[in-house]
Amino acid sequence: MDTNRETVIVTGSSGLIGSAVVRRLAERFRVAGFDRAGPPHPPPEAECVCVDLTSDESVRAALDRVRHGYGEEIASVVHLAAYYDFSGEPSPKYEEVTVRGTGRLLGALKGFRVGQFLFSSTMLVHAPGEPGRKITEDSPIDPAWDYPVSKDRTEELIRRERGDIPAVVLRIAGVYDDRCHSIPLAHQVQRIYERWATGRVYPGDTSRGQAFVHLDDVVDAIARAVERRAQLPPETTLLIGEPETLGYDELQRSFGRLIHGEEWETQQVPKAVAKAGAWVQDHLPFGGEPFIKPWMIDRADDHYELDVTRARTLLGWEPKHSLRETLPGMVAALKDDPAGWYRENDLEPPSWLGKADRPREESHAG
Repeated sequence: MDTNRETVIVTGSSGLIGSAVVRRLAERFRVAGFDRAGPPHPPPEAECVCVDLTSDESVRAALDRVRHGYGEEIASVVHLAAYYDFSGEPSPKYEEVTVRGTGRLLGALKGFRVGQFLFSSTMLVHAPGEPGRKITEDSPIDPAWDYPVSKDRTEELIRRERGDIPAVVLRIAGVYDDRCHSIPLAHQVQRIYERWATGRVYPGDTSRGQAFVHLDDVVDAIARAVERRAQLPPETTLLIGEPETLGYDELQRSFGRLIHGEEWETQQVPKAVAKAGAWVQDHLPFGGEPFIKPWMIDRADDHYELDVTRARTLLGWEPKHSLRETLPGMVAALKDDPAGWYRENDLEPPSWLGKADRPREESHAG
């Protein structure tokens, strides 16, 4: 072990973002990867330290291991671990893991000399905006469902409980990579690839959309924040995303052309009709768990378009990728290995996959 290197803790170190962050930071730092016991494990560049953020004893034991192996000087704690659930159902885990877990970790860190506490939040803590009007870090806060509510409450807790530890909050857009690994994008691709009936309708303004950011750019922003920690204000909040937001219709048309070589028309349907359809799908006695839930329909008109000037100024950061330019490679990866792409993106493949050279015409209700 190189004792001349400074120490960084990364929580959620086995996840998509956490694994990539570990690999990047390990080039310059000694990295302790905090994660739940059992697979998946952090990359080998980090020591795997098992921790349960809902347990005082477990958090203390994990930090005792850090003290014993690395000392009491911690350059940065990159806190990525949190609870997330697309069902939209209330869960006590948002409070237990995301909010109280962060408070428990912050409290236990008071016995160390910590150069920075970096928290991964979400752009969704902000109220949605309007096309052409970019959201900044000072835009109104109005989280609409449990996940961003838990992130907003945790941001407040950090400001209140950080003490002398400098804090950085990154409000991150939807993350994707070259093979997708974005739950909403993957399901959108699936609906078009398999020609589902629901892939041709949308219960909102199709000119609106969500901001995204490539995984590599997220990792770069985190690494820059850690490396520049001494130059940042004691409390720093930054939006991390691509400045261009593609509307839902533009995404639909792009996927249609790339997958099937045709114009993909999307019809707007009333929200009441869409909710009724989503409820029926959710209660069918056969088929897999549907992705579209009634609560998502209420959010169909939300629009997130980000101004990343502050990140550019303080971190010297700006995205090097764009969703628009990544879409062709993303679809090419799907076509090259459909079964592998479905598996990587946790999707249930259709029965015909692997039995035909290309998708067949079919309507799918679920």
